[in-house]
Amino acid sequence: MIDYSFDHVHLSSPDPFATAQWFADNFGAEVINPWTEPNGVGHVMVNLKGTWIFVKGRLEKPTVEPNSTEAYGLEHIAVLTNDIDAAATALKANGVTFVLEPSGTLLPNVRHAFLRGPEGILIELIDRKPV
Repeated sequence: MIDYSFDHVHLSSPDPFATAQWFADNFGAEVINPWTEPNGVGHVMVNLKGTWIFVKGRLEKPTVEPNSTEAYGLEHIAVLTNDIDAAATALKANGVTFVLEPSGTLLPNVRHAFLRGPEGILIELIDRKPV
């Protein structure tokens, strides 16, 4: 049988270095190996406790609105926390905007919230307690 596992998510940003730093500042991610192509396009690898986020710049400005919840494709990324209330308080102190405050879900012992990251990226903050 062929084995599959998740490798990374790839984000496009007008300022990939600032986007990577946002994940470091707000979630404690490690910014690794930033570089710039000869044409000026920046790249950064971000390691969030073993989950890879690759951030890349662009030469041209996209012609569609990013992260619309009405579009197909990537809707959001999720970041796990062990204390959603403390995390929400810390993130708000950093100026992060929440779309949905911490609340329960249809799953037992799971609470979540939604916030906006750089370039309007929709991020789910999730707290799963043992059942």
